[in-house]
Amino acid sequence: MDIDAAIVALGALAQEHRLALFRLLVQAGDEGMSAGAIAGKLGIPNSSLSFHLAQLREAGLITQERQHRSLIYRADYAATNGLVAYLTENCCAGADCSAPASPVPQAKRKSA
Repeated sequence: MDIDAAIVALGALAQEHRLALFRLLVQAGDEGMSAGAIAGKLGIPNSSLSFHLAQLREAGLITQERQHRSLIYRADYAATNGLVAYLTENCCAGADCSAPASPVPQAKRKSA
């Protein structure tokens, strides 16, 4: 993935409804979901849902397939993995990233 594609993908995910929609499709797996089922689950009006689905499709994060009279939407796992790989390709300054990170200390709370 190149920087331009990463920016488009991250921009598409940088909105509350689109992020929820994408996460729902990731959870749905290879079976995917129809637009009606997505609208019912997320409570997004059909006109808004169409816009959000188009944004995610244009970013390459989801696919659309016609099955009879329904459109089925699925997360594109290869594209998602490509985005994650792009974001983490130089992580940990070359150190082993498989070791669990140290817990971050919580800020001390003031006592009353």
